[in-house]
Amino acid sequence: MKYLNDHFREIEKRTGYPEDAIPVLEGVAHRLDTEEEFGKKFEKIRKNYMYGRASLSHYIRKIEKLAGEYGIHPYTLDEVFLMVCCELLHKRYREKGIDEEIYWNGVCDLKYKLVECIECEHQVGTFVADWNDGFLRMNRFALGRFQYEYSDFRMNYTTKSGVKIKKGQPCLNFHIPSSGVPLTDDVRMDSYKRAYEFFKDIRTSKGYLILTCGSWLLFPKHEEFLDPGSNIMKFYRDFEIFEWKEKDNFSDDWRIWGHYSDLPLEERPADTKLRAAYKNWLMDGNKVGYGVGVIVLKDGKPV
Repeated sequence: MKYLNDHFREIEKRTGYPEDAIPVLEGVAHRLDTEEEFGKKFEKIRKNYMYGRASLSHYIRKIEKLAGEYGIHPYTLDEVFLMVCCELLHKRYREKGIDEEIYWNGVCDLKYKLVECIECEHQVGTFVADWNDGFLRMNRFALGRFQYEYSDFRMNYTTKSGVKIKKGQPCLNFHIPSSGVPLTDDVRMDSYKRAYEFFKDIRTSKGYLILTCGSWLLFPKHEEFLDPGSNIMKFYRDFEIFEWKEKDNFSDDWRIWGHYSDLPLEERPADTKLRAAYKNWLMDGNKVGYGVGVIVLKDGKPV
Protein backbone atom coordinates (compact mmCIF):
# COMPACT_ATOMS: atom_id res chain seq x y z
CA MET A 1 0.00 0.00 0.00
CA LYS A 2 1.22 3.49 -0.88
CA TYR A 3 0.52 5.89 1.99
CA LEU A 4 1.34 9.26 0.42
CA ASN A 5 -1.39 8.92 -2.18
CA ASP A 6 -4.29 10.88 -3.66
CA HIS A 7 -6.65 10.20 -0.76
CA PHE A 8 -4.06 11.30 1.82
CA ARG A 9 -3.59 14.57 -0.07
CA GLU A 10 -7.32 14.98 -0.60
CA ILE A 11 -7.86 14.90 3.17
CA GLU A 12 -5.35 17.73 3.53
CA LYS A 13 -6.90 19.73 0.71
CA ARG A 14 -10.61 19.22 1.37
CA THR A 15 -10.43 19.91 5.08
CA GLY A 16 -7.94 22.77 4.86
CA TYR A 17 -5.01 21.42 6.85
CA PRO A 18 -2.63 24.20 7.97
CA GLU A 19 0.06 24.72 5.34
CA ASP A 20 2.88 24.33 7.86
CA ALA A 21 1.55 20.93 8.94
CA ILE A 22 1.37 19.37 5.48
CA PRO A 23 5.13 18.86 4.91
CA VAL A 24 5.45 17.26 8.35
CA LEU A 25 2.64 14.76 7.75
CA GLU A 26 3.64 14.03 4.16
CA GLY A 27 7.22 13.54 5.30
CA VAL A 28 6.12 10.78 7.67
CA ALA A 29 3.94 9.18 4.98
CA HIS A 30 6.93 9.27 2.61
CA ARG A 31 9.07 7.50 5.20
CA LEU A 32 6.42 4.80 5.50
CA ASP A 33 6.58 4.35 1.72
CA THR A 34 10.35 4.24 1.51
CA GLU A 35 11.49 2.60 4.77
CA GLU A 36 10.42 -1.00 4.28
CA GLU A 37 10.57 -2.25 7.87
CA PHE A 38 8.82 0.87 9.20
CA GLY A 39 6.07 0.50 6.60
CA LYS A 40 5.55 -3.20 7.35
CA LYS A 41 5.18 -2.63 11.09
CA PHE A 42 2.79 0.28 10.52
CA GLU A 43 0.71 -1.69 8.02
CA LYS A 44 0.33 -4.62 10.39
CA ILE A 45 -1.12 -2.31 13.03
CA ARG A 46 -3.44 -0.65 10.50
CA LYS A 47 -4.82 -3.96 9.22
CA ASN A 48 -5.25 -5.44 12.68
CA TYR A 49 -7.27 -2.41 13.74
CA MET A 50 -9.39 -1.87 10.63
CA TYR A 51 -10.20 -5.58 10.21
CA GLY A 52 -10.38 -6.43 13.91
CA ARG A 53 -12.57 -5.55 16.83
CA ALA A 54 -10.18 -4.25 19.48
CA SER A 55 -10.49 -0.62 20.52
CA LEU A 56 -8.51 2.10 18.83
CA SER A 57 -6.77 2.95 22.10
CA HIS A 58 -5.14 -0.51 22.05
CA TYR A 59 -3.61 0.16 18.64
CA ILE A 60 -2.72 3.78 19.35
CA ARG A 61 -0.42 2.49 22.09
CA LYS A 62 1.30 0.34 19.47
CA ILE A 63 1.53 3.28 17.05
CA GLU A 64 3.08 5.50 19.71
CA LYS A 65 5.61 2.82 20.58
CA LEU A 66 6.46 2.59 16.88
CA ALA A 67 6.82 6.37 16.76
CA GLY A 68 9.46 6.25 19.48
CA GLU A 69 11.31 3.51 17.63
CA TYR A 70 11.58 5.66 14.51
CA GLY A 71 12.14 9.06 16.12
CA ILE A 72 8.76 10.58 15.30
CA HIS A 73 6.56 12.47 17.73
CA PRO A 74 3.72 10.12 18.76
CA TYR A 75 1.05 12.76 18.12
CA THR A 76 2.31 13.11 14.54
CA LEU A 77 2.28 9.40 13.79
CA ASP A 78 -1.16 9.15 15.41
CA GLU A 79 -2.48 11.71 12.92
CA VAL A 80 -0.93 9.93 9.97
CA PHE A 81 -2.38 6.63 11.18
CA LEU A 82 -5.89 8.09 11.29
CA MET A 83 -5.50 9.67 7.86
CA VAL A 84 -4.39 6.35 6.38
CA CYS A 85 -7.24 4.43 8.05
CA CYS A 86 -9.71 6.82 6.45
CA GLU A 87 -9.02 5.46 2.98
CA LEU A 88 -10.58 2.10 3.81
CA LEU A 89 -13.33 3.86 5.77
CA HIS A 90 -14.18 5.85 2.62
CA LYS A 91 -14.68 2.59 0.72
CA ARG A 92 -16.94 1.28 3.48
CA TYR A 93 -19.11 4.41 3.31
CA ARG A 94 -19.48 3.90 -0.42
CA GLU A 95 -20.35 0.23 -0.01
CA LYS A 96 -23.15 1.16 2.41
CA GLY A 97 -24.38 3.96 0.15
CA ILE A 98 -23.77 6.70 2.71
CA ASP A 99 -23.55 10.20 1.28
CA GLU A 100 -20.04 11.44 0.48
CA GLU A 101 -20.77 14.69 2.30
CA ILE A 102 -21.26 12.80 5.56
CA TYR A 103 -17.92 11.05 5.15
CA TRP A 104 -15.99 14.24 4.42
CA ASN A 105 -17.76 16.11 7.19
CA GLY A 106 -16.49 13.44 9.57
CA VAL A 107 -12.96 13.61 8.18
CA CYS A 108 -12.95 17.35 8.95
CA ASP A 109 -12.69 16.40 12.61
CA LEU A 110 -9.11 15.25 11.95
CA LYS A 111 -8.31 18.81 10.93
CA TYR A 112 -10.05 20.28 13.99
CA LYS A 113 -8.09 18.04 16.34
CA LEU A 114 -4.88 18.82 14.43
CA VAL A 115 -5.41 22.55 14.93
CA GLU A 116 -6.13 21.98 18.65
CA CYS A 117 -2.90 20.00 18.99
CA ILE A 118 -0.87 22.73 17.30
CA GLU A 119 -2.54 25.38 19.46
CA CYS A 120 -2.30 23.57 22.79
CA GLU A 121 0.74 21.32 22.42
CA HIS A 122 2.71 23.17 19.70
CA GLN A 123 2.96 19.88 17.85
CA VAL A 124 1.69 18.70 14.47
CA GLY A 125 -0.61 15.78 15.18
CA THR A 126 -3.41 14.87 17.56
CA PHE A 127 -3.39 14.30 21.32
CA VAL A 128 -6.81 12.59 21.34
CA ALA A 129 -6.33 9.94 18.65
CA ASP A 130 -8.48 7.29 20.33
CA TRP A 131 -11.46 9.68 20.13
CA ASN A 132 -11.78 8.63 16.47
CA ASP A 133 -12.80 5.05 17.25
CA GLY A 134 -16.50 5.82 16.85
CA PHE A 135 -15.89 7.47 13.48
CA LEU A 136 -13.67 4.69 12.12
CA ARG A 137 -16.03 1.97 13.43
CA MET A 138 -18.97 3.72 11.74
CA ASN A 139 -20.78 4.24 15.03
CA ARG A 140 -20.45 8.04 14.90
CA PHE A 141 -21.53 10.22 11.98
CA ALA A 142 -21.06 13.92 11.29
CA LEU A 143 -24.32 15.54 10.20
CA GLY A 144 -24.01 19.25 9.73
CA ARG A 145 -22.62 21.05 12.79
CA PHE A 146 -22.81 18.10 15.20
CA GLN A 147 -21.63 14.51 15.40
CA TYR A 148 -23.96 11.73 16.56
CA GLU A 149 -23.27 8.21 17.77
CA TYR A 150 -25.45 5.27 18.70
CA SER A 151 -25.93 4.77 22.43
CA ASP A 152 -28.44 3.63 25.05
CA PHE A 153 -30.19 5.94 27.49
CA ARG A 154 -28.81 5.23 30.96
CA MET A 155 -31.85 5.82 33.16
CA ASN A 156 -35.64 5.95 33.27
CA TYR A 157 -36.72 9.51 32.63
CA THR A 158 -39.86 11.45 31.79
CA THR A 159 -39.38 14.81 30.11
CA LYS A 160 -41.35 17.90 31.06
CA SER A 161 -43.37 17.45 27.86
CA GLY A 162 -44.36 13.96 29.03
CA VAL A 163 -42.13 11.82 26.81
CA LYS A 164 -41.14 8.66 28.69
CA ILE A 165 -37.64 7.33 28.08
CA LYS A 166 -36.68 3.91 29.38
CA LYS A 167 -33.28 2.86 30.64
CA GLY A 168 -31.46 1.12 27.79
CA GLN A 169 -33.61 2.73 25.11
CA PRO A 170 -31.67 3.45 21.89
CA CYS A 171 -30.62 7.09 21.64
CA LEU A 172 -27.89 9.26 20.21
CA ASN A 173 -25.02 10.83 22.09
CA PHE A 174 -23.92 13.90 20.24
CA HIS A 175 -20.82 16.01 20.19
CA ILE A 176 -19.86 19.56 19.22
CA PRO A 177 -16.63 19.53 17.17
CA SER A 178 -14.41 22.61 17.42
CA SER A 179 -15.08 23.70 13.85
CA GLY A 180 -15.46 27.36 14.78
CA VAL A 181 -18.94 27.48 13.19
CA PRO A 182 -21.24 29.52 15.49
CA LEU A 183 -24.12 27.61 17.08
CA THR A 184 -26.81 29.70 15.42
CA ASP A 185 -30.46 28.67 15.27
CA ASP A 186 -30.20 27.74 11.58
CA VAL A 187 -27.06 25.66 12.08
CA ARG A 188 -28.41 23.76 15.07
CA MET A 189 -31.81 23.03 13.57
CA ASP A 190 -30.23 21.91 10.31
CA SER A 191 -28.12 19.34 12.15
CA TYR A 192 -31.05 18.06 14.21
CA LYS A 193 -33.11 17.61 11.03
CA ARG A 194 -30.28 15.70 9.36
CA ALA A 195 -29.96 13.42 12.39
CA TYR A 196 -33.71 12.77 12.41
CA GLU A 197 -33.60 11.67 8.79
CA PHE A 198 -30.37 9.66 9.02
CA PHE A 199 -31.19 7.68 12.17
CA LYS A 200 -34.65 6.44 11.22
CA ASP A 201 -33.75 3.06 12.66
CA ILE A 202 -33.91 4.19 16.29
CA ARG A 203 -36.96 6.44 16.23
CA THR A 204 -39.68 5.32 18.62
CA SER A 205 -43.08 4.06 17.48
CA LYS A 206 -44.38 7.59 18.10
CA GLY A 207 -41.70 9.10 15.87
CA TYR A 208 -39.43 10.44 18.61
CA LEU A 209 -35.65 10.52 18.31
CA ILE A 210 -33.80 10.90 21.60
CA LEU A 211 -30.60 12.93 21.73
CA THR A 212 -28.39 13.33 24.77
CA CYS A 213 -25.23 15.30 25.40
CA GLY A 214 -22.86 15.95 28.29
CA SER A 215 -20.73 19.07 28.00
CA TRP A 216 -19.26 22.08 29.76
CA LEU A 217 -21.50 24.07 27.41
CA LEU A 218 -24.54 22.76 29.32
CA PHE A 219 -23.45 24.04 32.76
CA PRO A 220 -26.65 25.52 34.27
CA LYS A 221 -24.88 28.38 36.04
CA HIS A 222 -24.05 29.84 32.63
CA GLU A 223 -27.41 31.55 33.12
CA GLU A 224 -25.73 33.67 35.78
CA PHE A 225 -22.74 34.94 33.82
CA LEU A 226 -23.08 34.38 30.07
CA ASP A 227 -24.97 36.64 27.68
CA PRO A 228 -28.53 35.22 27.52
CA GLY A 229 -28.66 36.04 23.81
CA SER A 230 -25.41 34.23 22.99
CA ASN A 231 -25.32 31.19 20.74
CA ILE A 232 -24.07 29.08 23.63
CA MET A 233 -27.15 29.92 25.66
CA LYS A 234 -29.44 29.29 22.69
CA PHE A 235 -27.84 25.85 22.37
CA TYR A 236 -28.21 25.31 26.13
CA ARG A 237 -31.94 26.07 25.94
CA ASP A 238 -32.45 23.32 23.35
CA PHE A 239 -31.94 20.86 26.23
CA GLU A 240 -33.73 19.67 29.28
CA ILE A 241 -30.88 19.33 31.78
CA PHE A 242 -31.27 16.29 34.03
CA GLU A 243 -27.83 16.18 35.66
CA TRP A 244 -25.12 18.72 36.40
CA LYS A 245 -22.12 19.18 38.63
CA GLU A 246 -19.63 21.82 39.70
CA LYS A 247 -15.95 20.93 39.51
CA ASP A 248 -12.94 22.11 41.48
CA ASN A 249 -10.73 21.55 38.44
CA PHE A 250 -11.90 23.11 35.18
CA SER A 251 -10.39 20.61 32.75
CA ASP A 252 -12.12 22.17 29.75
CA ASP A 253 -10.45 25.57 30.10
CA TRP A 254 -8.24 24.83 27.08
CA ARG A 255 -11.38 24.89 24.96
CA ILE A 256 -11.75 28.56 25.88
CA TRP A 257 -8.15 29.74 26.16
CA GLY A 258 -6.14 27.27 24.07
CA HIS A 259 -2.47 27.40 25.05
CA TYR A 260 -3.22 30.37 27.31
CA SER A 261 -4.84 27.89 29.71
CA ASP A 262 -1.30 27.15 30.94
CA LEU A 263 -1.08 30.70 32.32
CA PRO A 264 -2.29 31.79 35.76
CA LEU A 265 -5.91 32.88 35.56
CA GLU A 266 -5.11 36.57 36.04
CA GLU A 267 -2.80 36.52 33.01
CA ARG A 268 -5.24 34.86 30.63
CA PRO A 269 -6.71 37.09 27.90
CA ALA A 270 -10.25 38.44 28.06
CA ASP A 271 -10.37 39.38 24.38
CA THR A 272 -13.71 37.67 23.62
CA LYS A 273 -17.05 37.84 25.41
CA LEU A 274 -16.72 34.19 26.44
CA ARG A 275 -13.18 34.56 27.76
CA ALA A 276 -14.07 37.74 29.62
CA ALA A 277 -17.18 36.21 31.19
CA TYR A 278 -15.33 33.09 32.30
CA LYS A 279 -12.34 35.01 33.62
CA ASN A 280 -14.53 37.34 35.68
CA TRP A 281 -16.59 34.42 37.02
CA LEU A 282 -13.52 32.45 38.06
CA MET A 283 -11.67 35.48 39.44
CA ASP A 284 -14.65 36.07 41.72
CA GLY A 285 -14.05 32.63 43.23
CA ASN A 286 -16.88 30.79 41.51
CA LYS A 287 -16.76 27.22 40.25
CA VAL A 288 -17.61 25.91 36.81
CA GLY A 289 -18.67 22.48 35.65
CA TYR A 290 -20.80 20.59 33.18
CA GLY A 291 -24.33 19.48 32.47
CA VAL A 292 -26.03 16.50 30.86
CA GLY A 293 -29.23 17.03 28.95
CA VAL A 294 -31.74 15.50 26.58
CA ILE A 295 -33.46 16.69 23.42
CA VAL A 296 -36.50 14.88 22.01
CA LEU A 297 -36.98 15.35 18.28
CA LYS A 298 -40.27 14.89 16.45
CA ASP A 299 -40.38 15.55 12.71
CA GLY A 300 -36.83 16.84 12.98
CA LYS A 301 -37.58 19.51 15.59
CA PRO A 302 -37.20 19.62 19.40
CA VAL A 303 -40.47 19.10 21.28
